[in-house]
Amino acid sequence: MDALAGISKSPTGIAGFDELTLGGLPTGRPTLVCGTAGCGKTLFATTFLIHGARDLGEPGVFVTFEERPADIAANVASLGFDVDALVEQEKIAFEHIAVDPAELAEIGDYDLEGLFLRLELAIDTVGAKRVVLDTIESLFSAFSNPAILRAEIRRLFDWLKDKGMTTVITAERGDGTLTRQGLEEYVSDCVLLLDHRVHNQISTRRLRIVKYRGTAHGTNEYPFLIDEDGFSVLPVSSLGLDHKVFHERISSGVPDLDAMLSGNGFHRASSILLSGVAGSGKSSLAASFVNAACSAGERAIYFSFEESADQAVRNMASIGIDMRAWLDSGNLRYIAARPTFYSLEMHLAVMLREVTRFEPSLVVLDPISAFMESGERLEIQSMLLRMVDFLKFRGCTAVFTHLMHGQEGNVATDAGMSSLMDAWVLLLNREFGGEFNRELYLLKARGLSHSNQVREFVMSSNGISLARPHIGENGALTGSARKFAEAEARRQEAQRLSQLTAAQQQIDQRRRRTQAEIAALEAELAAEELTLRTLIADEEARRKQATEDRLEMERSRKATD
Repeated sequence: MDALAGISKSPTGIAGFDELTLGGLPTGRPTLVCGTAGCGKTLFATTFLIHGARDLGEPGVFVTFEERPADIAANVASLGFDVDALVEQEKIAFEHIAVDPAELAEIGDYDLEGLFLRLELAIDTVGAKRVVLDTIESLFSAFSNPAILRAEIRRLFDWLKDKGMTTVITAERGDGTLTRQGLEEYVSDCVLLLDHRVHNQISTRRLRIVKYRGTAHGTNEYPFLIDEDGFSVLPVSSLGLDHKVFHERISSGVPDLDAMLSGNGFHRASSILLSGVAGSGKSSLAASFVNAACSAGERAIYFSFEESADQAVRNMASIGIDMRAWLDSGNLRYIAARPTFYSLEMHLAVMLREVTRFEPSLVVLDPISAFMESGERLEIQSMLLRMVDFLKFRGCTAVFTHLMHGQEGNVATDAGMSSLMDAWVLLLNREFGGEFNRELYLLKARGLSHSNQVREFVMSSNGISLARPHIGENGALTGSARKFAEAEARRQEAQRLSQLTAAQQQIDQRRRRTQAEIAALEAELAAEELTLRTLIADEEARRKQATEDRLEMERSRKATD
């Protein structure tokens, strides 16, 4: 539903809640916030009132039936809310009404006229637009007649609506009902249920919009946080598959791995799973992604559930990755927390909040398998799925590491996340010849032409490299076996080259001998031809001389005759 075409709404100033409700609480109508003790009802109401008075020019009245105004001001001062200054500026007015049932007797037509008079005076004093009643059970504790109680509750809500007050009313959760009286939720235009539950000694706070008249709203439960930044809601359950698709490539920080993906790396905003057994190099490869992103001038967040920041800095320095430099420059934010420190929903809420604030281009979760003891498999998968959708929606590349407890046969992840990933890199340790060697398998890369070759995963002080395995008769060899096979291949190749060179030299020598013999024969033939020509010349000279002698004799005979 288009929020502009529906009822008017008043922003609460609570991060995430206004986006979830498409604008905030219904303007000029009462909203009931109910829940058990310690779930954040008073903080929600206080944030709503202070935001209106401080940021929107809507003064407010806070009517408290339990805590004193000074206590409320002190409670929210740690969140940066200066209530005393707003009171001095007449932007907020406090009314503390102590109701003691023992001092009251229900006689005749006892009603709430006294409350209306005090409330109207406070509203007129500051020109209030917003009102908070905290908590309503104390107000109605003096009533024992259910009929009178029901009438007074309805009259109070109608009175606030007639005055045009945007009202937040807090109430304690009843036994089987949203409130103790079981009436307020029916006359409220908006009902919010805050829940603070504990499961396996881990607490979780969740919010649910039970009802919201005049507008569409989500019915799921949403985790919310109460910390030094106040009250914040993350509507993560509303995420879907309408995220943007990127054709841009990003580097993994390992040139050999990028080369296996057509030489350009992974698609931006991809979800990349790095799974493997302990010591196979998952965290190191994840740190390489971070190093590449920060080197490109981008931001990255590293969520670690096993190592502290200092430990990660020390460990990554051994492979030439200076994470300390990126932490100091502000390009990298490292957040370490044990999985059991929060519930699954709280972990998700914290991570999404940090991503929203820091606006990174790369997010690492190392490892997601650490959550396996924190909840059921479906809960874990749901949490991680929402994280994947959220990061895709924001255009962030996500790198998830997963610890496998075995590497023989089935390589599926415990959380069932492999099918949700765009790319899957499997890292294994192989024992051969008395040593362990790391191997990398690029099992999956959606939308990318990629190599199916097993590569040896090598870490050194110069970084990470992927050595091409030696493909022998018995399969691919890695480590020392690969080096020995490569050396043997080099020796055999050298021997073949030596034999080829020797054969070539023999041919060359024979060619030279043959050419020498041919030259000698040609010289002998030339000498014989010269002798023959000499004999021919001599014979011709002899014949010529004989002819001349014969002629001369003939002439001499004629003369004699």
